[in-house]
Amino acid sequence: MSNAIFNLLMNIIGLYLFIIFAWVVASWLQMFGVINARNPMVRNILAVLNAFIEPVVNPIRRILPSMGGLDLSPIVLIFGLYFLRDMLVSFYRTGSIF
Repeated sequence: MSNAIFNLLMNIIGLYLFIIFAWVVASWLQMFGVINARNPMVRNILAVLNAFIEPVVNPIRRILPSMGGLDLSPIVLIFGLYFLRDMLVSFYRTGSIF
C-alpha cells in the first residue's frame, strides 16, 4: 500500500472518530439543556453531525438490543474504527493483515 493512500485512510478514520466524539458530546449537551437546539447555528451543526453519523449508526442500532435509554451504537462504531485502523497499520507494516 502506498504511503499516501495509507496516510489518507488514517486521516479519514481519525477525522471520523473526531466527528463521532463531537456528535456524542453535542447530544449530551443538548440532552442536559446546555445548548439550545432552537438556535439556528446549533441546529445546523447538529444537522451536519447527524448527516455524517446517523447513516452508519442506524444499522448498528438495529442489531444491538435495546439497553433502556443507553445508546451503545457509537461505542461499537468507535471500536470498529479502531479495529479497522489497527488492521490497516498491520497491513501497511507487514503486508499481511494477520
